[in-house]
Amino acid sequence: MKSIKTLLGIAGLSLLACSTTQEVAQPVSSNLNPETEIERPIPYPVTLPYIQQLAIENGTRTEEGSPGEKYWTQWSEYDFDLTLNTNDKRLDGESSIKYYNNSPDTLNVVVFELAQNVHKEGVVRNEAVEITGGINLTKVSVEGISMNEVNTNQPGYYVQGTNLVVLLPALLFPDDSMTFEIDWNFKIPQRGAGERMGYSRDNLFYLAYYYPHVAVYDDLEGWFADPFTSNAEFYHGFGDYKINITAPEQWIVMSSGEFLNPDEVLDATVLERYNKAGTTTEIVNIVTADELGSATKSGNDGMLTWSFEAKNVRDVAFSATKESFWDGTITPVGDRDGDGEGDYSRINSFWRAEAPYWKDEAEFAAHSIKFLSEYTQTPYPWPHMTSVEGAEIIGGGMEFPMMTIMGDYNNRGSRALYDVTAHELAHMWMPMIVSTNERRFAWMDEGSTTYHEANARWDIYPESKNRISEFNGYLWIAGSDYEGEIMRRSDFHYNGSAYGVASYSKPGSGLIALQGILGEELFYEAWITYIKNWAYKHPTPYDLFNTFNTVSGQNLDYFWRGYYFETWVLDQAIEGVAQNENEATITISDNGDLILPVLLTVTYDDGSETTHRIEADAWLSGSRTASIDIITKKGISEVVIDKDNYFPDRDRRNNIWRN
Repeated sequence: MKSIKTLLGIAGLSLLACSTTQEVAQPVSSNLNPETEIERPIPYPVTLPYIQQLAIENGTRTEEGSPGEKYWTQWSEYDFDLTLNTNDKRLDGESSIKYYNNSPDTLNVVVFELAQNVHKEGVVRNEAVEITGGINLTKVSVEGISMNEVNTNQPGYYVQGTNLVVLLPALLFPDDSMTFEIDWNFKIPQRGAGERMGYSRDNLFYLAYYYPHVAVYDDLEGWFADPFTSNAEFYHGFGDYKINITAPEQWIVMSSGEFLNPDEVLDATVLERYNKAGTTTEIVNIVTADELGSATKSGNDGMLTWSFEAKNVRDVAFSATKESFWDGTITPVGDRDGDGEGDYSRINSFWRAEAPYWKDEAEFAAHSIKFLSEYTQTPYPWPHMTSVEGAEIIGGGMEFPMMTIMGDYNNRGSRALYDVTAHELAHMWMPMIVSTNERRFAWMDEGSTTYHEANARWDIYPESKNRISEFNGYLWIAGSDYEGEIMRRSDFHYNGSAYGVASYSKPGSGLIALQGILGEELFYEAWITYIKNWAYKHPTPYDLFNTFNTVSGQNLDYFWRGYYFETWVLDQAIEGVAQNENEATITISDNGDLILPVLLTVTYDDGSETTHRIEADAWLSGSRTASIDIITKKGISEVVIDKDNYFPDRDRRNNIWRN
C-alpha cells in the first residue's frame, strides 16, 4: 500500500508541514485550588504535534523520548569525481548516488537539495548574496535512464528553488534502492551559502554544499523540502562517500573522510612529516614556509587527484590551500571500536601567516575533541578533525563532518579562537551524530553546542567558569519585544537578535538551568541517555523533552512551556526573613512568569550553612509568594537565592538578604 506522504509528494509535504495541533489550556499541575486567587500565568502541558503522535502510534518513536522498535532512517552512498578550477573559480562534479529506501513507504519521487541555488537569480532568501547562477545540471539519470527537465507529472525532474525533484521512472519500493547519476558545475561564490564556503586571496578554497544532496525522508513528514534561504542551516541524512578531487599541483587538498593516497600526492618531506604527525600527540609542522610551493608532487598536466572515503556522515566538505601552513598531531578519543584499547584521531590545522593566533589551533582542536569525547561518552568516530583558517570567507566558524572553517580571530585573540574551536568541534556531536533538523530548530544543535563549548572552556581555562556569563547573552533581551520563542521556526524570527538568542545563548542556558532543577548527576544521566539514544538518528524537540521527563521521573512541562514555548522570564526575590528563638520563616516572591524551583542557601552567625528548596509546585497554584520554615536556634546572617548561579534570573539584586 502506498504511503499518503509518497502519493502527495512535495505538495503533500507542504500540507503536512503547515498543519497545527490544538492545545488545551490546562495547567501542568493539579495544585490549583478553586479558592486561591490566580496571580500569575499557569503553564499548560506540552502536547505533542499530530505527526509526533502518529509516529508513536506507528512504533517509530516512543512516549518516553527514545526511538521506537520500528524506527528507521534512509541511507545513501555517494561516489564523486570533482575538478577544482582555481583560475576560473569553478567546480565541476560527476556523481553516482545510490539511495536506499529503508522506510515502509513506496516512493515515486526523490528530492535532492541544491544549496548553491541560493545564489541563483530569483530564489527566495533571507539575506543578500552574490549571484553566481547556482548549480548548472548537465546530466540527471535514474538507473541508467536519462531524465529530462519537465513541468508535468511524468518521469523527469524539475528544480524548485534549492530543491531538485526527480519524478522516478519506476516506483522505489521498501527495502530497495535506486542509483542516480548527476553531473553539475557552478561558479564558486566568494562568501557562499551564508558565509559558509567560498574562496579567499586566490590561495584558499573551502567547498561545502557543493553537490546534489539527497534530502531527508523521515518517519514524521516524509520528504523534507523546506528551502535553504541562507540563514537557518541544514537537515541531513547519513551515508558513505567516495571522493576524488582533482586540483592543480601545489594546492593541498583535505576533505571529510580518510585520506587514502597521501603517498601519491605529497612531496617526500611533507609525506614523512604527515606520517609522523599520525603517531604523536606532539604538534608536527607538516608544511612550513619553506615547503610552500613545493609541498606536492608534480602531476599530469599540472593536476593531481586526491582521494578520500567518508563513512557514516551526514555531509562532506573540502579545502584547497596553496599558501597555508599545515600543523598535525593526534588526540585520544576513547575506545570507539569496543576492543578495550584507546583510539586516536588525527588533528589537522591549515592557516596562513596573516593569522598568528592559529599557531595554537592544533592544540585547541586536540583538547576540544578529547574533552568532548569524554564528556559526551561518545568517542569521536572519524579519522581526523581539520580546522581551516578562512578569513574573508567567514568571520566566525562553520562546521562539517571532520572539517571546520573559521576566521583568523586577529581582532579577538587566542581565547576567542579557542571558544570558536570548541564550539565548531562540538558540532561533531550535534548535529553530525545526533542529527537534528537545524532548519526548523536551530537551537537543538546550537544551544547544545553552546553548552558543550562552555564546559570545554571551563576544562582548559578553569578560572573562566562563570555561569552568569553564559546567561548574559540571553538576559540582555529577556522578556523584551526583541526576544522570540525558542520553539519558533528558525527562519521566522522577526530579527537577528531574536534568532541568535533563541538559537544559541537561551537554550544553552536552559541546559544549565536543568542542572539546577534536577541536580548535576541526574541531568547528566538524562543528557547522555538522549545522546546515546539518538546517535545517527533524527530527534525532535519533543523527543528531547520526553527523554528528560522519563529519566528524571518528573513532569518538567512547566519548564518546557515557560522557557521554550514562551518568553517568560525568571525573577525570584527574597521578600522577608522573620525569626524567633526556635524557627525562621523565609518568604520568597516570584516577580517573573517563568516557574522554577527556589534554591536557598542560609548562612548563620557561626558561619555554617544549610541549603533548602522550594519546589516549582509552589508556584503552580497561581501564587506569587511562598514561604519556608526552618527550625533553628541560630541567628541567620544571610539568605541567598541560587547561590551557585544555575538559573538565569533577570535581577539578582533582590536575591540576597543580609541581617
